[in-house]
Amino acid sequence: MMRVLFSLSRPCSLPLTPMAVALLCLGLGFTAPEARAQEPASLAEAQRIVSVGGAVTEVVYALGAEERLVARDSTSSYPPEALALPDTGYMRALSPEGVLAAAPDGLLVIEGSGPAEALDVLKKAGVPLVMVPDRYTAEGVAEKVRVVGKALGLEDKAEDLAVKLEADLKAVAEAAAKRQVKPRVLFILSMQGGRIMASGEGSAADAVIQLAGGVNAVSGFNGYKPLSDEAVTEAKPDIILMMERGGQHDATLEQMRANAALALTPAVQAGHIVRMDGLFMIGFGPRTADAVRELSAAFDKAAAAGQ
Repeated sequence: MMRVLFSLSRPCSLPLTPMAVALLCLGLGFTAPEARAQEPASLAEAQRIVSVGGAVTEVVYALGAEERLVARDSTSSYPPEALALPDTGYMRALSPEGVLAAAPDGLLVIEGSGPAEALDVLKKAGVPLVMVPDRYTAEGVAEKVRVVGKALGLEDKAEDLAVKLEADLKAVAEAAAKRQVKPRVLFILSMQGGRIMASGEGSAADAVIQLAGGVNAVSGFNGYKPLSDEAVTEAKPDIILMMERGGQHDATLEQMRANAALALTPAVQAGHIVRMDGLFMIGFGPRTADAVRELSAAFDKAAAAGQ
């Protein structure tokens, strides 16, 4: 049985705007009238939308509604045209002031964004906010599309896209599942300081590895955690799969060979290192079927080389 290892690795000042009013209300213990629940929110009339979450932004473009975007978060790196939009910061470290500086009349926010306090301020500022669920399945991709489409008033177009994407991803996964020899995969989120931060169960990396016909080389914990040298060598990955990110979180093959634990793995000894764009691979957006197809082909190539 083969084994695979996968590695990942602005506020502004405003006058007395809705943001300032919201902060004042919070400080005085008042609740602005706009803070009342608006579920389900609709952005059908919104023309100045801030999108938070790379997959959400991709869906907006896929639905042809990109002209309604005025800003995006730092994870929204595709399509390239999105990079021309103002960057409001990282989805998990949002600045309410930075978001509201774009004067939005609607917010599309991926589940898991935060911090919670920032989202509370945005809601109290009276800007309609739609939370987009983030599930790492074919059904989850379709759900993203349907939720965004409904929020934008593009239900029919979203339904057509959702059905296509779900069917495509399921077909790719079914083909990959027929692989007789399933490579084991260890996803490394970071190698900063020589410490290996790997993905366990329940993560997007774990899900995409399984969809591509692989097996996570580590289990017994959810999310991401540092691995001991013993855990790395016991995982015995056949392939190291890394997210293209650069910096201290990344590592070259030479650096991996210099790591005492990684040097003992079949993946490093064979030089089976696969790198892919992070949003493409684990964004679970419109391109996920293509990512799974590409990853599955990489698994096959490594298997053939090992024979």
